[in-house]
Amino acid sequence: LPSSPANALLLDTSSPDLPAFSGGIEEAKERFKLAIADIDDLLNNYDVITKSGGDNVRLYLGTQGVKSHMYGIMKVLKSLKEEADDIVEYTEAMDSFEAYKNQAEGAAYQSMFVEHSSAKGTPETFLKTAKGDVVNLRKYMGDLAAQLHIDV
Repeated sequence: LPSSPANALLLDTSSPDLPAFSGGIEEAKERFKLAIADIDDLLNNYDVITKSGGDNVRLYLGTQGVKSHMYGIMKVLKSLKEEADDIVEYTEAMDSFEAYKNQAEGAAYQSMFVEHSSAKGTPETFLKTAKGDVVNLRKYMGDLAAQLHIDV
């Protein structure tokens, strides 16, 4: 796995947990940029990251553990709503982002148990579905960043 600050923290269990988001606009913008970097690392290294299963995807999504900048991302995005060019478009993009994040998390989670359930599919098919959802959530992250004039 190529070394980067984002994935080094995520996969190193001895690294410190991220502090909870405290609510400032500049902190929110920085956390959002770092969350985008985490998702880019996940997509760029997906095959390597998923070799050990769906939990690593969930680490990057911030739904397993508290090392990813995606941890608490909805609170971050909601705090930036007033900064958006168009609050309606921003809210719609945020809702779509959240839906794809939840779908990706669900597929990654299911990949860990599909072999022991009556569900049809393999861990690989669920991880492929999760990747498609991550690609879509990343698209919405770009839309949100554009609304906030954040270069990514």
